[in-house]
Order: sequence, then structure tokens, then C-alpha cells
Amino acid sequence: MTRPTTSDVHAFEAHATDADLDDLRARLAAARLPEAETVHRATPGPRRWQQGVPLADLVNVVDYWRTAYDWRSFEARLNRIGQFRTVVDDLGIHFLHRRSARADATPLVLTHGWPGSIAEFIDVVDELADPQDAGAPAFHVVAPSLPGFGYSDKPATTGWGTERIAAAWVELMGRLGYRRFAAHGGDWGGNITTVLGGRFPAHVLGIHTTFAQAPPGLTTDGLTATERRWTEETHDFWHHRAAYAKQQATRPQTIGYSLVDSPVGLLAWILDKFAEWTDTEDSPFETLSMDRVLDDVTLYWLTRTGASAARIYYESHNSLDPELRVDVPSAITMYPRDIEKCPRPWAQERYRQIVRWRSPDSGGHFPSLEVPDCFVKDLREGLAAVLAAQG
Repeated sequence: MTRPTTSDVHAFEAHATDADLDDLRARLAAARLPEAETVHRATPGPRRWQQGVPLADLVNVVDYWRTAYDWRSFEARLNRIGQFRTVVDDLGIHFLHRRSARADATPLVLTHGWPGSIAEFIDVVDELADPQDAGAPAFHVVAPSLPGFGYSDKPATTGWGTERIAAAWVELMGRLGYRRFAAHGGDWGGNITTVLGGRFPAHVLGIHTTFAQAPPGLTTDGLTATERRWTEETHDFWHHRAAYAKQQATRPQTIGYSLVDSPVGLLAWILDKFAEWTDTEDSPFETLSMDRVLDDVTLYWLTRTGASAARIYYESHNSLDPELRVDVPSAITMYPRDIEKCPRPWAQERYRQIVRWRSPDSGGHFPSLEVPDCFVKDLREGLAAVLAAQG
């Protein structure tokens, strides 16, 4: 087989085999489940989830996954948007690419995190590329799958942390003809977006992020009551609700066996985060579509990426350079139910040119899925401010 050159960009179509889909349904039908949790089963509310995903909720989603969920519909949507693969730094990278019809469109790279995927963006790509409002900014949208996620290759060696991924994104965008571009991300995508803005100002016009991270060691003196509450909530999250991150940062291979072998185990591991990290009270499906959650989980399942995706924590947990500063224009949004919320005085220590700062009334860690209209409006307005600052 002739190895592709690094400049090759190939069209790609997703198509799972019928055998793989039949196997998934068979595994779901044969699942061995534990007994129910021992807390608060009769009372609606977040306390039902204190021991993890409640049995009744999981059974309901598994039944829908097995009998009614349509993976082929999601595949068709991916293929309509436009999928491609290319080799960057000896690793195959998959990405969505939707060029705008507008001559004034700005190139934009969208980066997802964990346990997300490109599924986070499929409901917003078209509107970002070709907005119904002719006065709204338009974008040539590129949404790559992180290394080890989805249809990107799985790294065979260590070293694919956020710094290397950011450099790969610059190469990818240049290969598509986008020498200068804007960047957006949340979760790991926010970390990578921060690295893009800090390390590659010659290529990055500016950034929009929902996951701003301040340098360490800053004081709470002078913070507002709301900002102090944010720091307390973030501290509580990392000290009491982040066991998943410690597991994946230290033993991703161990949890990976369950995530690749058991669709129910994979579903529970991911659904737990969609429940806890969204702006909901009793169920993630108050704001999220069950189909969209299952698009994400099924993508992990069919590509067997539960272990390889978890390794981004091993590669990059707590690795953001404390000295990194972002001088390009930055728009920052803190959604109220996100897992980390950074006070503006802290953010300003890293992001030196904040041109827009927002804290919406609703939304959590997955705003493009929870509040897609608000997300698109906020992203547009944030990037408009960034581009205006660039002149």
C-alpha cells in the first residue's frame, strides 16, 4: 500500500457495517446490570444521581438505543456536512469541513472535548457557515476529531497532548488554505484553543472559549460574591466530583477495557457527565436530545475509542503552561452550570486582550447541545468582537 503524503486531503464517508450495528444491539439485549442504587430513588432531583446513573434512567436509554435509535440518520448528517481525513505529524486526522457560500466568511476551527465529539457541533455548523440573517458573520467551519477520538487515528505512542494537537490544527488549517483563522473550544477544546491563541498568534486571529483557565496561585481578594462562589464551586468539583479525570489521567488503559467491551458501561460512563454537567435538575434529557447523546456514545462505540480518547487526560491533565499568555483578542463566555468558572480578574492574567465577556442566564458544559440558538448567537457576537479588534 502506498502511504499518503502529508499534503493529501481525502474525502471520507462514515458507514458502520450492519454486523457492527447488529452486534451492538445484541450486546445491549444481553447486558448484565447491577441492582438499583440505594439513594433517593423516589424523589426527583439531582440527589438521585449521588451514586451515579440511576438504574431506571439507564434502562430507559438502553431500551431506546436498542429498539429505536437510528445511527444511519446521524451518519447521513455527517456525510452531508462534508467529512475528510488527512495525515498530520504522521497521524490520520478526521474533520468536518463546511465552506461558507459567503465571500466574506472567516475560517473557524471548532474543537470539542471529552466526553464530547464532533456530534457537539452538527446542529450549529450550517447556521455558522450560511446564517439565515445576511447581517450575521459567516464562517468556513472546520471541526476536527481529536487524536484518539471518532474517525481520527489512535496514537500508538505517548506525546499527543494539547500543545501538539494545537500545532497539528495550525498545519491542518493551512493545508485547507486558511493561513489565518479564528478558534473556539470548550473543555479540552478550550485548553487547545488557549494554546492556539498563545503559541500561534501569527495564525490565530482571535479566540472564543467557554473554558478559560487562569494561571495558578491567584488570590480571591477583590473578587465579587459571584466570582467567589464560582471559585468555591470549581474547587468543590475538582475535590469531590472529578474521580473520572484522575482515573483517566492515571489508568486510562484499565477503564478502557470496559469502555471498549461494554456498550452499557460506555453509556453509563458518558451519560453520568451529560447529567452532572448540564443545566438540568433531574435528567439530562430536560435539555438534551436522547438521539444526540446516543450519536455521541455510538460514535465512541463503533470507533472503539473509549480507551484512546481517555488517554488525553494521561497526556495533558494539569499540563497547561502556567506562563502561557494569550495576546490575541479573546471572547470568553462562562455558562452558569459549567464545571469550571473562571473569574474575569483571574482570566485577565492569562488572556491579555479580552474584548467580550459574557455570563448567560442558562446553560452548562455542552452549550451547543443544550442551548444551540444561544450558543450560535454568543459565538457569532464574540467572534465579531474579536475580528473588529483585529481591524
